[in-house]
Amino acid sequence: MADFPDFDPAPGLTKSSAPKVQKVQFGDGYEQRFTFNLNQNPKIYNLTFNVSESESDTIEAFLDARAADNANFTYTPPGESSASKFVCEDWSKSIPLPDRATIQATFREVFEP
Repeated sequence: MADFPDFDPAPGLTKSSAPKVQKVQFGDGYEQRFTFNLNQNPKIYNLTFNVSESESDTIEAFLDARAADNANFTYTPPGESSASKFVCEDWSKSIPLPDRATIQATFREVFEP
């Protein structure tokens, strides 16, 4: 398992949660909810990295390698105290200025060995 390169994202990231909850609704309006399986609340981070062109090549090569080997990677999101395992299934790169690049990526938390 690889560690994501040591680059800090730009301020303003988005963290999403979508707990996997099963629910049963009865005719009288009563509803019962329960969690299904372990690790039912993965987090999704939308991150933006404003870096140099060479640093963006490092990030892009890392993400391309994870896409090729279908492996997860460890990353410690800003404001979190410990690293978690993530996959990145989509990202984009723009080059707004000479020798500057912006990478936007979505990291989805996974619970794998």
